[in-house]
Amino acid sequence: MAKHNLTVLNEFILMGITDKPELQAPLFGLFLIIYLISVVGNLGMIVLTKVDARLQTPMYFFLRHLAFTDLGYSTTIGPKMLVSFFLEENTISYYLCATQGAFYMIFIISELFILTAMSYDRYMAICNPLLYPVIMSQKVCQVLVAIPYLYSIFVSLFVTVKIFSSFFCGYNVVNHFYCDCLPLLSLLCSNTHEIELMILIFSVFDVSSSLLIVLVSYLLILVAIVRMNSAEGRLKAFSTCGSHLTVATVFYGTLIFMYVQPESSHSFDTDKVASIFYTLIIPMLNPLIYSLRNKDVKYALHRIWKKICNTFS
Repeated sequence: MAKHNLTVLNEFILMGITDKPELQAPLFGLFLIIYLISVVGNLGMIVLTKVDARLQTPMYFFLRHLAFTDLGYSTTIGPKMLVSFFLEENTISYYLCATQGAFYMIFIISELFILTAMSYDRYMAICNPLLYPVIMSQKVCQVLVAIPYLYSIFVSLFVTVKIFSSFFCGYNVVNHFYCDCLPLLSLLCSNTHEIELMILIFSVFDVSSSLLIVLVSYLLILVAIVRMNSAEGRLKAFSTCGSHLTVATVFYGTLIFMYVQPESSHSFDTDKVASIFYTLIIPMLNPLIYSLRNKDVKYALHRIWKKICNTFS
Protein backbone atom coordinates (compact mmCIF):
# COMPACT_ATOMS: atom_id res chain seq x y z
CA MET A 1 0.00 0.00 0.00
CA ALA A 2 1.41 3.38 -0.95
CA LYS A 3 2.47 5.43 2.02
CA HIS A 4 1.14 8.67 0.57
CA ASN A 5 -2.46 7.48 0.17
CA LEU A 6 -4.64 8.93 2.92
CA THR A 7 -6.41 6.03 4.60
CA VAL A 8 -8.75 5.69 7.53
CA LEU A 9 -6.83 3.31 9.78
CA ASN A 10 -8.67 0.88 12.06
CA GLU A 11 -5.61 -0.66 13.61
CA PHE A 12 -1.83 -0.54 13.90
CA ILE A 13 0.74 -3.34 13.78
CA LEU A 14 3.31 -3.20 16.58
CA MET A 15 6.73 -4.53 15.54
CA GLY A 16 7.40 -5.80 19.05
CA ILE A 17 10.76 -6.25 20.77
CA THR A 18 12.32 -8.82 18.46
CA ASP A 19 11.51 -10.67 15.25
CA LYS A 20 13.75 -13.64 16.10
CA PRO A 21 11.58 -16.73 16.89
CA GLU A 22 14.24 -18.36 19.09
CA LEU A 23 14.15 -15.36 21.48
CA GLN A 24 10.37 -15.20 21.86
CA ALA A 25 9.96 -17.85 24.62
CA PRO A 26 12.99 -16.80 26.75
CA LEU A 27 12.04 -13.11 26.56
CA PHE A 28 8.42 -13.89 27.42
CA GLY A 29 9.50 -15.82 30.52
CA LEU A 30 11.94 -13.11 31.58
CA PHE A 31 9.51 -10.21 31.11
CA LEU A 32 6.64 -12.12 32.74
CA ILE A 33 8.74 -12.64 35.88
CA ILE A 34 9.80 -8.96 35.86
CA TYR A 35 6.22 -7.78 35.38
CA LEU A 36 4.84 -10.04 38.15
CA ILE A 37 7.54 -8.85 40.59
CA SER A 38 6.67 -5.27 39.64
CA VAL A 39 2.93 -5.77 40.20
CA VAL A 40 3.36 -7.61 43.53
CA GLY A 41 6.02 -5.15 44.74
CA ASN A 42 4.14 -1.96 43.86
CA LEU A 43 0.75 -3.24 45.01
CA GLY A 44 2.39 -4.38 48.22
CA MET A 45 3.97 -0.94 48.70
CA ILE A 46 0.61 0.79 48.12
CA VAL A 47 -1.17 -1.46 50.63
CA LEU A 48 1.67 -1.35 53.18
CA THR A 49 1.94 2.46 53.21
CA LYS A 50 -1.84 2.68 53.51
CA VAL A 51 -2.48 0.24 56.37
CA ASP A 52 0.65 0.52 58.53
CA ALA A 53 0.20 3.20 61.20
CA ARG A 54 3.93 4.00 61.37
CA LEU A 55 4.13 4.77 57.66
CA GLN A 56 1.57 7.60 57.72
CA THR A 57 4.12 10.32 56.98
CA PRO A 58 4.63 12.58 53.93
CA MET A 59 7.59 10.48 52.75
CA TYR A 60 5.47 7.34 52.50
CA PHE A 61 2.49 9.24 51.12
CA PHE A 62 4.68 10.18 48.13
CA LEU A 63 6.12 6.66 47.99
CA ARG A 64 2.57 5.29 47.68
CA HIS A 65 1.93 7.53 44.67
CA LEU A 66 5.32 6.61 43.18
CA ALA A 67 4.30 2.94 43.42
CA PHE A 68 0.92 3.81 41.84
CA THR A 69 2.57 5.49 38.82
CA ASP A 70 5.06 2.60 38.48
CA LEU A 71 2.20 0.13 38.51
CA GLY A 72 0.26 2.34 36.10
CA TYR A 73 2.72 2.63 33.26
CA SER A 74 4.10 -0.91 33.59
CA THR A 75 0.54 -2.27 33.36
CA THR A 76 -0.29 0.04 30.46
CA ILE A 77 2.58 -1.52 28.48
CA GLY A 78 3.36 -4.92 30.04
CA PRO A 79 0.32 -7.15 29.36
CA LYS A 80 0.02 -6.14 25.70
CA MET A 81 3.76 -6.67 25.21
CA LEU A 82 3.61 -10.14 26.81
CA VAL A 83 0.68 -11.20 24.62
CA SER A 84 2.61 -10.07 21.52
CA PHE A 85 5.12 -12.92 21.95
CA PHE A 86 2.39 -15.41 20.97
CA LEU A 87 0.89 -13.44 18.05
CA GLU A 88 1.99 -13.81 14.45
CA GLU A 89 0.76 -10.28 13.76
CA ASN A 90 0.69 -8.02 16.82
CA THR A 91 -2.18 -5.64 16.07
CA ILE A 92 -3.72 -2.96 18.26
CA SER A 93 -6.90 -1.06 17.45
CA TYR A 94 -6.77 2.64 16.55
CA TYR A 95 -8.54 3.78 19.72
CA LEU A 96 -6.71 1.34 22.00
CA CYS A 97 -3.41 2.64 20.61
CA ALA A 98 -4.46 6.21 21.42
CA THR A 99 -5.58 5.12 24.91
CA GLN A 100 -2.34 3.24 25.61
CA GLY A 101 -0.20 6.19 24.51
CA ALA A 102 -2.26 8.65 26.55
CA PHE A 103 -2.13 6.65 29.80
CA TYR A 104 1.58 5.95 29.35
CA MET A 105 2.28 9.69 29.12
CA ILE A 106 0.08 10.43 32.15
CA PHE A 107 1.94 7.98 34.38
CA ILE A 108 5.48 8.72 33.16
CA ILE A 109 5.09 12.53 33.50
CA SER A 110 3.43 12.12 36.90
CA GLU A 111 6.37 10.01 38.09
CA LEU A 112 8.82 12.74 37.06
CA PHE A 113 7.16 15.33 39.28
CA ILE A 114 6.36 12.93 42.14
CA LEU A 115 10.09 12.20 42.32
CA THR A 116 10.55 15.98 42.43
CA ALA A 117 8.05 16.31 45.28
CA MET A 118 9.87 13.53 47.14
CA SER A 119 13.19 15.37 46.84
CA TYR A 120 11.56 18.54 48.19
CA ASP A 121 10.11 16.50 51.05
CA ARG A 122 13.59 15.15 51.92
CA TYR A 123 15.02 18.68 51.74
CA MET A 124 12.40 19.97 54.22
CA ALA A 125 12.88 16.99 56.55
CA ILE A 126 16.68 17.40 56.75
CA CYS A 127 17.18 21.17 56.34
CA ASN A 128 14.09 22.39 58.25
CA PRO A 129 13.21 19.60 60.71
CA LEU A 130 11.39 21.90 63.18
CA LEU A 131 9.11 23.38 60.50
CA TYR A 132 8.73 20.11 58.60
CA PRO A 133 5.45 18.92 60.23
CA VAL A 134 3.87 22.35 59.64
CA ILE A 135 5.06 22.92 56.06
CA MET A 136 4.54 19.35 54.83
CA SER A 137 0.95 19.09 56.04
CA GLN A 138 -1.48 16.58 54.59
CA LYS A 139 -3.10 19.28 52.44
CA VAL A 140 0.27 20.40 51.02
CA CYS A 141 1.19 16.80 50.20
CA GLN A 142 -2.12 16.28 48.42
CA VAL A 143 -1.56 19.43 46.35
CA LEU A 144 1.99 18.31 45.48
CA VAL A 145 0.65 15.09 43.93
CA ALA A 146 -2.57 16.57 42.48
CA ILE A 147 -0.67 19.13 40.36
CA PRO A 148 1.49 16.47 38.58
CA TYR A 149 -1.59 14.34 37.84
CA LEU A 150 -3.57 17.28 36.43
CA TYR A 151 -0.61 18.60 34.42
CA SER A 152 0.21 15.14 33.01
CA ILE A 153 -3.43 14.62 31.96
CA PHE A 154 -3.36 17.98 30.15
CA VAL A 155 -0.09 17.21 28.30
CA SER A 156 -1.19 13.66 27.48
CA LEU A 157 -4.56 14.74 26.05
CA PHE A 158 -2.98 17.63 24.13
CA VAL A 159 -0.33 15.44 22.43
CA THR A 160 -2.66 12.47 21.84
CA VAL A 161 -5.42 14.60 20.30
CA LYS A 162 -2.85 16.40 18.11
CA ILE A 163 -1.47 13.12 16.77
CA PHE A 164 -4.73 11.24 16.30
CA SER A 165 -6.57 14.17 14.73
CA SER A 166 -3.90 14.29 11.99
CA PHE A 167 -3.92 12.27 8.77
CA PHE A 168 -2.24 8.88 8.81
CA CYS A 169 -0.85 7.33 5.66
CA GLY A 170 -1.80 3.81 4.61
CA TYR A 171 1.33 2.39 6.24
CA ASN A 172 0.33 1.28 9.75
CA VAL A 173 3.41 -0.56 11.11
CA VAL A 174 4.70 1.01 14.36
CA ASN A 175 8.40 0.33 14.93
CA HIS A 176 8.00 -0.17 18.67
CA PHE A 177 6.38 -2.55 21.15
CA TYR A 178 3.82 0.03 22.32
CA CYS A 179 2.12 3.16 20.94
CA ASP A 180 4.78 5.76 21.66
CA CYS A 181 4.24 9.19 20.13
CA LEU A 182 7.55 9.44 18.21
CA PRO A 183 7.15 6.23 16.11
CA LEU A 184 3.54 7.26 15.41
CA LEU A 185 4.69 10.63 14.05
CA SER A 186 6.60 8.84 11.29
CA LEU A 187 3.29 7.40 10.04
CA LEU A 188 1.62 10.80 9.58
CA CYS A 189 1.14 12.25 6.10
CA SER A 190 0.42 15.74 7.41
CA ASN A 191 3.17 18.13 8.50
CA THR A 192 4.53 16.95 11.87
CA HIS A 193 6.73 19.99 12.58
CA GLU A 194 4.24 21.61 14.99
CA ILE A 195 3.61 18.38 16.92
CA GLU A 196 7.32 17.58 17.11
CA LEU A 197 8.03 21.08 18.42
CA MET A 198 5.32 20.80 21.10
CA ILE A 199 6.60 17.37 22.20
CA LEU A 200 10.14 18.77 22.37
CA ILE A 201 9.02 21.78 24.44
CA PHE A 202 7.04 19.63 26.89
CA SER A 203 9.86 17.05 27.15
CA VAL A 204 12.58 19.63 27.79
CA PHE A 205 10.44 21.49 30.31
CA ASP A 206 9.38 18.32 32.18
CA VAL A 207 12.83 16.74 32.42
CA SER A 208 14.87 19.92 33.00
CA SER A 209 12.54 21.55 35.55
CA SER A 210 12.04 18.39 37.59
CA LEU A 211 15.73 17.46 37.43
CA LEU A 212 16.74 20.99 38.44
CA ILE A 213 14.55 20.83 41.57
CA VAL A 214 15.96 17.39 42.46
CA LEU A 215 19.56 18.58 42.01
CA VAL A 216 19.05 21.80 43.97
CA SER A 217 17.26 19.90 46.77
CA TYR A 218 20.09 17.38 47.11
CA LEU A 219 22.75 20.07 46.86
CA LEU A 220 21.13 21.86 49.84
CA ILE A 221 20.76 18.52 51.64
CA LEU A 222 24.47 17.80 51.09
CA VAL A 223 25.42 21.22 52.47
CA ALA A 224 23.21 20.62 55.53
CA ILE A 225 24.73 17.16 56.12
CA VAL A 226 28.30 18.47 55.86
CA ARG A 227 27.50 21.10 58.50
CA MET A 228 26.20 18.49 60.96
CA ASN A 229 28.48 17.90 63.95
CA SER A 230 27.26 14.40 64.73
CA ALA A 231 28.46 11.46 62.62
CA GLU A 232 25.30 9.61 63.68
CA GLY A 233 23.20 12.52 62.41
CA ARG A 234 24.98 12.46 59.05
CA LEU A 235 24.43 8.72 58.71
CA LYS A 236 20.73 9.05 59.56
CA ALA A 237 20.32 11.90 57.06
CA PHE A 238 21.99 9.88 54.31
CA SER A 239 19.85 6.81 55.09
CA THR A 240 16.58 8.76 54.89
CA CYS A 241 17.27 9.98 51.36
CA GLY A 242 19.45 7.14 50.03
CA SER A 243 16.58 5.14 48.55
CA HIS A 244 15.02 8.12 46.79
CA LEU A 245 18.40 9.24 45.46
CA THR A 246 19.00 5.76 44.02
CA VAL A 247 15.56 5.66 42.36
CA ALA A 248 15.92 9.20 40.96
CA THR A 249 19.42 8.47 39.60
CA VAL A 250 18.26 5.35 37.75
CA PHE A 251 15.12 7.05 36.37
CA TYR A 252 16.74 10.30 35.21
CA GLY A 253 19.82 8.45 34.00
CA THR A 254 17.69 6.38 31.63
CA LEU A 255 15.83 9.44 30.34
CA ILE A 256 19.03 11.41 29.82
CA PHE A 257 20.57 8.44 27.97
CA MET A 258 17.62 8.47 25.58
CA TYR A 259 17.52 12.20 24.92
CA VAL A 260 21.21 13.15 24.75
CA GLN A 261 22.28 10.53 22.21
CA PRO A 262 23.90 11.99 19.07
CA GLU A 263 21.59 11.92 16.06
CA SER A 264 24.03 9.62 14.23
CA SER A 265 23.82 6.90 16.91
CA HIS A 266 20.12 7.35 17.69
CA SER A 267 17.78 4.59 16.52
CA PHE A 268 14.44 3.04 17.39
CA ASP A 269 16.31 -0.10 18.53
CA THR A 270 18.17 1.82 21.25
CA ASP A 271 14.86 3.50 22.14
CA LYS A 272 13.32 0.04 22.57
CA VAL A 273 16.08 -1.06 24.96
CA ALA A 274 15.76 2.13 27.01
CA SER A 275 11.96 1.84 26.95
CA ILE A 276 12.14 -1.73 28.26
CA PHE A 277 14.32 -0.47 31.09
CA TYR A 278 12.01 2.30 32.31
CA THR A 279 8.66 0.63 31.52
CA LEU A 280 9.48 -2.75 33.11
CA ILE A 281 12.83 -2.77 34.94
CA ILE A 282 12.48 0.49 36.90
CA PRO A 283 8.93 -0.30 38.19
CA MET A 284 10.34 -3.62 39.43
CA LEU A 285 13.44 -2.04 41.00
CA ASN A 286 11.72 0.81 42.86
CA PRO A 287 9.81 -1.27 45.46
CA LEU A 288 12.87 -3.53 45.87
CA ILE A 289 15.12 -0.51 46.52
CA TYR A 290 12.70 0.94 49.08
CA SER A 291 12.12 -2.38 50.82
CA LEU A 292 15.77 -3.42 50.97
CA ARG A 293 17.26 -0.02 51.89
CA ASN A 294 14.54 1.32 54.17
CA LYS A 295 14.31 0.05 57.77
CA ASP A 296 10.77 1.39 58.31
CA VAL A 297 9.47 -0.53 55.30
CA LYS A 298 11.32 -3.71 56.35
CA TYR A 299 9.89 -3.48 59.89
CA ALA A 300 6.39 -2.82 58.48
CA LEU A 301 6.70 -5.89 56.22
CA HIS A 302 7.81 -7.94 59.23
CA ARG A 303 4.82 -6.74 61.29
CA ILE A 304 2.35 -7.48 58.49
CA TRP A 305 3.88 -10.92 57.89
CA LYS A 306 3.71 -11.68 61.62
CA LYS A 307 0.02 -10.71 61.72
CA ILE A 308 -0.71 -12.94 58.70
CA CYS A 309 1.13 -15.89 60.29
CA ASN A 310 -0.74 -15.39 63.59
CA THR A 311 -4.06 -15.24 61.74
CA PHE A 312 -3.56 -18.59 60.00
CA SER A 313 -1.74 -20.38 62.85
